[in-house]
Amino acid sequence: MSTSSVIHSDPGILGGTPVFVGTRVPLKNLTDYLSAGHPLDEFLDDFPGVTREQAVAALAEATEALTQSARAARRMPAAAARKGASGA
Repeated sequence: MSTSSVIHSDPGILGGTPVFVGTRVPLKNLTDYLSAGHPLDEFLDDFPGVTREQAVAALAEATEALTQSARAARRMPAAAARKGASGA
């Protein structure tokens, strides 16, 4: 089971789909709403078990994870080039 402050994944809940803590609302529902152009308030109205604070925190955590992933990917080619230059 993985956990964050607002999202968790448990094999016993929706087969391990990441959901908002204390609910059975998948995180994907939030991203689907937003990517379709719906406002956050509409998502919150349709899923009253999720608080605004949870939704905003989940988006902040996703942003941080993507930022760290992009930074790691940016560093990898430089590390590979150094490894190749050293003959290792």
